[in-house]
Amino acid sequence: MQALYSTYSRLVEGTDCRYQRYLYTEIDWQERLIGIKGARGVGKTTMLLQHIKLSFKDLSSAFYASLDHIWFSNHTLLELVEYLYTHGVTHLFLDEVHRYLTWVREIKNIYDSYPDMHIVFTGSSLLEIGQAEADLSRRLRTYELRGLSFREYLAINGIAELPVFALDDILTSHMQITASLVSKLKLLPHFEKYIQKGYYPFHLEATSADSYNERLRQVINTVIAYDIPAVEKDINYETLVKAKRLLMILAQTVPFTPNISTLCATLSTTRNQIIRLLSLLERSALIRQLFAEGKKLKTLGKPNKILFDNPDLMMVLAQPADTGTVRESFFAAMLAPQHSLHYPPHGDILVDEKFLFEIGGQNKGFGQIRIIPDSYVVADGIETGFGNKIPLWLFGFLY
Repeated sequence: MQALYSTYSRLVEGTDCRYQRYLYTEIDWQERLIGIKGARGVGKTTMLLQHIKLSFKDLSSAFYASLDHIWFSNHTLLELVEYLYTHGVTHLFLDEVHRYLTWVREIKNIYDSYPDMHIVFTGSSLLEIGQAEADLSRRLRTYELRGLSFREYLAINGIAELPVFALDDILTSHMQITASLVSKLKLLPHFEKYIQKGYYPFHLEATSADSYNERLRQVINTVIAYDIPAVEKDINYETLVKAKRLLMILAQTVPFTPNISTLCATLSTTRNQIIRLLSLLERSALIRQLFAEGKKLKTLGKPNKILFDNPDLMMVLAQPADTGTVRESFFAAMLAPQHSLHYPPHGDILVDEKFLFEIGGQNKGFGQIRIIPDSYVVADGIETGFGNKIPLWLFGFLY
């Protein structure tokens, strides 16, 4: 128990509270049971520790523990809670719940048996919390934390505090918006740095691009080796090896229109296994699958196009990284939290089943989408746009 207390005190003391992520103010921290899921490395732990440090003058009324701590190898969560409750703790913050086999049942029991206890937990993006809600019905409020937007990158690095813009505002008023922003700051040089190593907050701790890339490789390995089998109990070692091989195949070929038969032959596996592996990699926030509009049963069919979840992943896995795919990965990463994305018959990405986007460099033209209503060119390397041609970096202000 002393080891858990020591870790808790040390982590809270060392937490930097100068900047809070976009989700921090969206969470209703008064709820009795809150679940936060998200990709490994996006800052879930930091958010918990910031809330403790900012909200509890008396740290003894709150407690933080990561459920992958060795203490839980021969103790239960229920044991911990009974001890904390009798010592005056009213707010419990639990990290890495997916690494604890019976987390759903025990959290439900805690909620029911300790009516004064508030619980906030975090877990992998792999978690199907929607399924867990059947056991935590009418109890759980869930949120999802994404990686840093370009706007957040500017703020967390102390460069500029700039506002959020809705997609509709960007589409209708991008010239006025960009004029107001670029009058304050030259944004393109910062965007070039962000697109290479800005999505994960741990870039602040990296001493070089190499150290950041190595940390990101470790994240990828941890997700495949530990997070996937922690959530998917029937996964064996051979399947994890195939998942890693599939990821490397994708890294060399994205944007990838998968040929399932070829992948089956390359990985010596079945169609159903390939579809499942793609789904696992997407739920792990490593890749993003785009399906044609109207495809409802994703699990039964192959995607029309595959991107990486965010540009940083592609930068570290694909050498050299394809510039066009990096742009598409960024665009998709910025819109996915609030909008639906589909693979269109023309153009690159269809958003909300209405807005069609063609994504490219500064000289990108409208081509085949010229006569299609609600179509736009998203261009990299330009500071301001004109008409239906919009700067790529501006979509980094959606959250």
